[in-house]
Amino acid sequence: MAEILTLDPQSSGLRGVDRRAVPMAKHVSWRAGGVADRVYTPADLDDLIAFVRSLAPDEPVLMIGLGSNLLVRDGGFRGSVVLLHGVLGALGVEACAGASGTPGSAPCIRVGAGVACPKVARFAAIHGFEGAEFLAGIPGTIGGALTMNAGCYGTQTWERVSGVTMLERSGVLVERTIEAFDIGYRHVALRDAQGGAAALGERAWFVAAVMKFDIGDGERSRTRIRELLARRIATQPLQQPNAGSVFRNPPGDYAARLIEACGLKGCRRGGAEVSMKHANFIVNRGGASAADIEALIDSVQACVRGQTGIELVREVRIVGDRI
Repeated sequence: MAEILTLDPQSSGLRGVDRRAVPMAKHVSWRAGGVADRVYTPADLDDLIAFVRSLAPDEPVLMIGLGSNLLVRDGGFRGSVVLLHGVLGALGVEACAGASGTPGSAPCIRVGAGVACPKVARFAAIHGFEGAEFLAGIPGTIGGALTMNAGCYGTQTWERVSGVTMLERSGVLVERTIEAFDIGYRHVALRDAQGGAAALGERAWFVAAVMKFDIGDGERSRTRIRELLARRIATQPLQQPNAGSVFRNPPGDYAARLIEACGLKGCRRGGAEVSMKHANFIVNRGGASAADIEALIDSVQACVRGQTGIELVREVRIVGDRI
């Protein structure tokens, strides 16, 4: 099915780019997956709000940044996909709010949900902050990092969050503090919403965050970023399409260690392979279908369960229809 571009989005009062029948392999880091009925790139936050308000109440909506940590099945996505990377791109230093919501003395960074995490790490270092270096190892946007409490190198996203701005399905912006959320390892849920975690990504989305870091030595921070990036290049299969870590680390152990101990490195399904470089990565060796990748995920889970009794839990999100 060919991609169809709506050339005059102004006719609907929207200012963004509106496409129909878009192959999602173009927009996810695994470079695999089916066709979305509609893909919309908003012009800015106001246009995003207008777009959400224009949708039917039962229209499925999928908002994505860089498309890491996501697999769209080969049958495609029956609904609207919204691309936020490069759109919600606010990034600046402002005064932090205290626990009561009153302005504090320490500066914070306000960041839009469409900003890539490594860009935030570099920005923080340039402005003399420390503590943001871990973000350089997260291959997604702040919106995605907030949704799943992404982390690496010993730090998780929500450890550095002071407050967030969310867009509700009704088209209303809501400011929330961290007390409004149930936060855990790779888990974030709204405490005041029916459906808990399911509300995030379906009826409410992050559009910005205020993040607090330590005033420190910017050059030391930049050195740490370079070290972490070198470590990432040395240990992860960045030359092949992948979605980052596939499974959460179980308590007291590492998913990669378990997968490797089960002899699964190099295991393949079609064009998908358990990386020889890092066992918790599944790579697209070329021509992998979403079904190949999902079948390999299921196979790894089953094998680890059978050999160790441990149930690996996916980090990656799988959406859409099977063929």
